[in-house]
Amino acid sequence: AMLRFLKLTEDRVLPGTLNVSCTIPVVTEALIFITVIKVDPVTLFAMLISATVGAVVGAGIVSKFDEKKVQLGMGIALMIVACLMLASQLKLMPVGGTAIGLTGGKLVIAVIANFFLGALMTLGIGLYAPCMALVFALGMSPKVAFPIMMGSCAYLMPAASAKFVKEGAYNRKASMAITIFGIIGVLIAAYIVKELPLNILTWLVIVVIIYTSTTMFKAYSKGKYEKNHSA
Repeated sequence: AMLRFLKLTEDRVLPGTLNVSCTIPVVTEALIFITVIKVDPVTLFAMLISATVGAVVGAGIVSKFDEKKVQLGMGIALMIVACLMLASQLKLMPVGGTAIGLTGGKLVIAVIANFFLGALMTLGIGLYAPCMALVFALGMSPKVAFPIMMGSCAYLMPAASAKFVKEGAYNRKASMAITIFGIIGVLIAAYIVKELPLNILTWLVIVVIIYTSTTMFKAYSKGKYEKNHSA
């Protein structure tokens, strides 16, 4: 949004600029969060691999989906999880947990779900908030979401960025600036998340999920409105 507002780059190279500029910060934050936050290695790498395979193999599958229906479905699912998290925070019902890993059926569900989250990234639907919701819904600690979601994107972004660099479809100066300040921001954020009390972190996750759900509903409504008025 800032790049467009300040007219720092053409819209044509905006996707490439964002991918290239965020790759190193995302890989850095993934390495940091995997190091500082304890998570079961089997759960972590199973979900990272499934997201990567989902983005590569699943792209052909989700490309056939109706984007507006996906936005509506994701919006509803995220809002339900946010409500469950809110109920848990207000002690209205026992939901969520502090587990750092999954086994059995829950691990299978996590792997399959992350496969589709990786695939949905090809539709422009972010992985972070849905991954937070998935982790909480399966009874894991909200902190565990950070190495999983950062790691998933760290696996995905280098390949996409390499293609943009090869084709020259990115703004080099803007990418360098965002990369440098992005790394600094990541180092600060990693320390904050590590030291943040679990209760406060959970509230922040709830806010992020509700916001993302709202944007999904807005995108769905906007698309439906445009479709009706273009007919």
